[in-house]
Amino acid sequence: MNEFRIESDLIGDLKVPTNAYYGIQTVRAIENFKISSHKLSNCPTFIKALAQVKLAAAKTNYELHSLDEPLYLSIRQACLDIIDGQFDNQFPLDLIQGGAGTSINMNINEVVANRTLEIMGYKKGEYNYCSPNDHINLAQSTNDAYPTSVKIALYQMHDEVYHALDDLITVIRIKAIEFQSILKMGRTQLQDAVPMTMGQEFEAFAYSLEKEKKKLTNAREEFLSINMGGTAIGTGLNAPKEFAELCAENLREITNIPVYVAPNLIESTSDTSCFVEYSSALKRLAIKVSKICNDLRLLSSGPRAGINEISLPALQAGSSIMPGKVNPVIPEVVNQVCYKVIGNDTTIMLAAEAGQLQLNVMEPIIVHCLIESIELMKNALTSLKEKCIEGIIANKDVSENLVKNSIGIVTALNPFIGYKMSTKIAKEALITGKSVYQLVLEYDLLSKSRLDQILNPENMINTQTSFSA
Repeated sequence: MNEFRIESDLIGDLKVPTNAYYGIQTVRAIENFKISSHKLSNCPTFIKALAQVKLAAAKTNYELHSLDEPLYLSIRQACLDIIDGQFDNQFPLDLIQGGAGTSINMNINEVVANRTLEIMGYKKGEYNYCSPNDHINLAQSTNDAYPTSVKIALYQMHDEVYHALDDLITVIRIKAIEFQSILKMGRTQLQDAVPMTMGQEFEAFAYSLEKEKKKLTNAREEFLSINMGGTAIGTGLNAPKEFAELCAENLREITNIPVYVAPNLIESTSDTSCFVEYSSALKRLAIKVSKICNDLRLLSSGPRAGINEISLPALQAGSSIMPGKVNPVIPEVVNQVCYKVIGNDTTIMLAAEAGQLQLNVMEPIIVHCLIESIELMKNALTSLKEKCIEGIIANKDVSENLVKNSIGIVTALNPFIGYKMSTKIAKEALITGKSVYQLVLEYDLLSKSRLDQILNPENMINTQTSFSA
């Protein structure tokens, strides 16, 4: 049995594995783009989106009488099979590639065509009955089908990172309630500041992340504007006038996503600002998550020679030479994920700027970076929730002793003894080791009852912060 079939394109003839649903252009891309380990086959949501776009295009072409009913119904079934995940292994292409996504567009065209041929009772490669270009790519171009598929995929992938973020916020808020009565020192510039509760600190973490949910959701809305029907540069060459609006309508029905035709198809074909905006929202989230991880590492430092106000879950031995050492490995790995997301945002920014004239050929690296950032951030947020935040223990005695012995509480005396005298008390306490409380009484600056009232840590805490599960 022959293991290969021969296919032809403008470059010449090439062997294609007999059992492969992809064709010659996919084979060429496999050989030409050996760049990363991130393959289209590892992105089922993207594959599904590609098939949904091809299904919407086929339905539109059928309704506009450009495809006959038997061929359309076979294409429809082929697309549904791909959407169902039956052919994910037929998309072996590297996400990073030249050609502005042409190889990925042809990969889906070829797989749909050959699956259609199989359904119709023909052999793979008998393209006179169903052609990747003439039938599956009818009234389309890579330059409208590829970015539209990307937007559909990213719109769907957003839900994963959003829910991971929402779950993390919920767990942090549970910890805020658990820790709401534990006194601790607040710190500015790593120095003692004024008292607060550990609950207030964790609620601030939650509130900071809560704001990013709206930023991400707003950025996602930009993916709804699509340029299907614009074909090569947005002028709609080779597509019927009615194609754009009808295809958008069909895509809304197929995906249940409220896409709409971009107001200016020429502008939309070359513009990548929606990807820039979503990446920027991911970067904002990464910065905040990384800052929280930095705080967790500092607050858990020690256990004997550090701050040690909290203990993180012990997950693994921390050293090959130091017995008993346990490291904050989850905040560390999440920090690194955040750095990667921030770096990906820089790549996306540069790639967006590199667009020239009527097309941005750098879209593949933008797509690669965004898909990677979403996947990494989703996994990092889930790990932080499950393997760190849920298991944090507050070291109440350590925190409260630090408050009692802190010079920082002298700040509360400013309105009563003045900044100059407060500074003198703080300086002397630091030099002598005496407490602020003791020195104020020695200098007879306030009565003991009045001092007890002012320096009661609970009276120095802002009670306006609310806690909610």
